[in-house]
Amino acid sequence: MTRYRYFDRDISWLSFNYRVLLEATNEFVPIYERIKFLSIHASNLEEFFKVRVAQGISNIVKEIELGNDVQEAEANLAKIRVEVDRQQHEFSEIFRLHIIPSLYKNNIILYHNQEVESFHIAFAAHFFREEVFPYLQPVMLLRNDVQVFIRDSRLYLVVRLIKKIKDETFLNSEGYYYALIKIPYSKSSRFVALPCERGFYYYMFLEDLIKSNLSSIFPGFIVESAYSIKTSRDAAILIEDDKTGGEDLAQRISKNIKRRNLGEMTRFVYDRNMPQDFRDYLCETFGIFPDDMSPDNPHLSMEYLQKLPNPIGYNLEQEVMVPIRIAHIDKSLRIFTQIKKRDLFLYYPYHSFEYFLRFLRESAADPRVEEIKITQYRVAQESAVIEALIAASGQGKKITVFVEIKARFDEANNIKEAKKMKDAGIDIIYSLSGLKVHAKIALVVLRASKNGGCRQSFAYFSTGNFNEKTAKLYADMAVLTAKKKICTEVYKIFELLEGNDKDINFETALVSQFNMVSEIKRMISREIAHVKQGFEGRIILKMNGLQAQYLIDDLYEASLCGVQIDLIVRGICCIVPKQAYSKNIRITRIVDAYLEHARIWYFYNKGIESVFLASADWMERNLFRRIEAAFPILDLQIKSNIISILNIQLQETVKACFIDEQLQNVFKHKERENSPSGQQEIYQKIKTWIQ
Repeated sequence: MTRYRYFDRDISWLSFNYRVLLEATNEFVPIYERIKFLSIHASNLEEFFKVRVAQGISNIVKEIELGNDVQEAEANLAKIRVEVDRQQHEFSEIFRLHIIPSLYKNNIILYHNQEVESFHIAFAAHFFREEVFPYLQPVMLLRNDVQVFIRDSRLYLVVRLIKKIKDETFLNSEGYYYALIKIPYSKSSRFVALPCERGFYYYMFLEDLIKSNLSSIFPGFIVESAYSIKTSRDAAILIEDDKTGGEDLAQRISKNIKRRNLGEMTRFVYDRNMPQDFRDYLCETFGIFPDDMSPDNPHLSMEYLQKLPNPIGYNLEQEVMVPIRIAHIDKSLRIFTQIKKRDLFLYYPYHSFEYFLRFLRESAADPRVEEIKITQYRVAQESAVIEALIAASGQGKKITVFVEIKARFDEANNIKEAKKMKDAGIDIIYSLSGLKVHAKIALVVLRASKNGGCRQSFAYFSTGNFNEKTAKLYADMAVLTAKKKICTEVYKIFELLEGNDKDINFETALVSQFNMVSEIKRMISREIAHVKQGFEGRIILKMNGLQAQYLIDDLYEASLCGVQIDLIVRGICCIVPKQAYSKNIRITRIVDAYLEHARIWYFYNKGIESVFLASADWMERNLFRRIEAAFPILDLQIKSNIISILNIQLQETVKACFIDEQLQNVFKHKERENSPSGQQEIYQKIKTWIQ
């Protein structure tokens, strides 16, 4: 029996995040877009430590308590830390050697580990006194004394001091004193704008401004040195296995969210220039294990780099593609009329999310509409979708909204918006016990006609959230349809969510917990069978993550049998290419201006091509711990359009790279100035479509 290899899930994710980091070195990308990718890399890494590393540490502790061997898990954690340290060092070099000089070329100077020019000293001192000093609350750090709690993801300065007059009350054995200062960037911008000089715009990190004025904070001391620190803490709020539901669960989550900042420390990040004896003192004072300490760029919390002001204008940023209009929809007085004629395909952000909002608003105003049902996974703040649903409720429609209040980091906002809808008379269904609902579906039901005909329904299914803000940033696909086959399946899913799940049988949709995994395996087996019969076998899978080993094994088997398999996987991908059993599998990763978020499954099926749009990645959590949905594309023109998009992305040579057997991001070839990326080609392609 062939022994298959798999990439480690977390190391694979770090490979993806490294690809994000590499985009910051691309000189053909506008400087503020490159800064955005640096910011995304830092933000991604912060969440990685809060969730994945925290879970790994927690599992190790549990296994130790059970007396089980944890050597492999600890070795994997060590590999993660080595790779993170490597990437953090490269991050620092990219920032120093690429970003700072590129800003300078555009007449922007961001002070970085350098003395402030003489013409800015007086301004900086005045700004500090008036805008910063009132919010500072320095705390002396004393070993073997009350331990100061360092809040999650907050930036601090640790300061080493020498007292001018000997005072035995505070003198420690080394002769130094230590203090902690929380950076008040909730009160002041992380980047302080300084007066322009000689045609240059100047900015300064807030922590550097504080560093340059430390002597005024500690008048009785000589400031020996100061360094930035921060911690990442476990973001779990102990709700994943909760067996309660409804408003009781919402109340418990609301209480537990406040405890998130108090979670166990998963890493302690410090300025890599901090000397060893300084680090030793912090370890002892805060009770930190040396392995939990992570060296980083002198300026930490670089996820905030995206907030660096742009004084020049849009020519330093990524050009925004103007959403493509759909002529027959724009000309029609009623979107329902057009959807009844043929399905409507929307590809955000190339198309505007306004088309879906129009669908909701027309549903609210149409007297024939009786009911609207919709899922909400990550709700936008001040959401136009929620406002449209509230308006529909005010028009007497029956509105049912399933709100997933266990969506990590969006729990508080989802609960707030759910209450807002409930107060407006909307029926709210909260999280299911033990499961997250990740399906992106909506259903509009019209009243039965007076002549006794069947009730007309309209369904919407998508690969992305009902969130008008992320729809401008994430590349997602959606379909609006009046086809009875699809509407019936969507209705069944809502029956499931409402607790009426007796004898539900899905015939067209693929739904996790029901038929999704078995149907995926069947379609892979079908391609294998066709190859064995002498026909072509072809699979194209586009998704964000592929980790489920039982499906990877099926793809390995298909490759061994000669099925040609192309994977377009943005993030985690545990398949190892270029092995004897994976010689027919190619893995493409695309990182471009828009976040590739669509999930598309393509099976050749002897020329009768099957194409699905899905909410699910092929991850254990999606397939077994969530309610996910995939729907077949029944409209032949839409199917053709989606296949053409897949082909553009497979032929992409600008922003795409292959993943090799060492998990390296291997670019197809070097980018040339003005060469269009795949996303730009897709934009031009969509302009030619006739919908």
